[in-house]
Amino acid sequence: MSAVTTRAVRPATDADIPVLARLMSEGNPRHPITTQTWAHQLQELRGHPLGPHVEQWLAEENGPGGRRALGMALILQPPGMYHPDRYYAELFVAPTETRRGVGAALAEAVDLHLRGRGAREVLAGAYEDQPWGVEFLVRRGFSEVIRYFDNVLTLADFGSAAWEGQAPLPAGIRVLSFADLAAEVGMDPAITAYHTAFSEVREDVPRPAPPTPLPLDTFRTRLLDNPLFFPEGILLALTEAGEVVALSELERDDGDPARLNTGLTGTRRAWRRRGLALALKLAGLKVARETGVREVWTGNASTNRPMLALNERLGFRPQPAFIQLRWGGV
Repeated sequence: MSAVTTRAVRPATDADIPVLARLMSEGNPRHPITTQTWAHQLQELRGHPLGPHVEQWLAEENGPGGRRALGMALILQPPGMYHPDRYYAELFVAPTETRRGVGAALAEAVDLHLRGRGAREVLAGAYEDQPWGVEFLVRRGFSEVIRYFDNVLTLADFGSAAWEGQAPLPAGIRVLSFADLAAEVGMDPAITAYHTAFSEVREDVPRPAPPTPLPLDTFRTRLLDNPLFFPEGILLALTEAGEVVALSELERDDGDPARLNTGLTGTRRAWRRRGLALALKLAGLKVARETGVREVWTGNASTNRPMLALNERLGFRPQPAFIQLRWGGV
């Protein structure tokens, strides 16, 4: 009698985190994720004061050679844009298993679960150089909301000397790293000053829905527990009174020690158009060069023309866009 091969989709458990991280990294090699980081992010979501729902699935094949992972899917309520009826979904199929119905089987499990929870809005996405992913979502009733561009600067191509003196700071403003500020005033006051600026700046970042306020305690925990936390790479512009008026964040990459990723960069409303974003970007690139990294990555929404233009001036080069799509709405 020949051995029977079966396929099934099942809920994933924490024991599956290494497989889930591998499938996500294979599906999105631009932004790989390690087992450690995915475990940390899940723990962070589960401990969030809003209590966001998170669920994951694995598609597997059982045959003569044993059990083999074919793909994974996940949904979560994004705490940064929280609404009890809004969800974010991701689905990845192993590169060797495409066009075998794995994605459809995972989508069916996700759809059944979301309908059971009464979801009214679902966000998902795919890169523009993966048109099959976009078409997969469009066939299921999704439509485009916004595009995000990864922009990459190779430091060997960056002419830092040409920028000397090009971004003078306004009178009374100095630039410190978060590490230096914490050493100067103490960790808690540094976090509080950083959080105040961060909270205002993120309100104006383009996104599909308004941001949910991030409490100070949650901000502190997320900052200090982050395995990619790089305090020397968080650059802050401060007044003489110690108020943070602009910021630019760098964090280490999950799988490439020669790469840094940019988080939030921005200026508080009363201090805009004074060159602070450029000054902080240049300070960050100096840190990157001194750290010995090869590349700096940043991401911007297609509607954020000022930041896209600034990155282009510095020599960042756009990569294929990530197209975010939405089903329903709240």
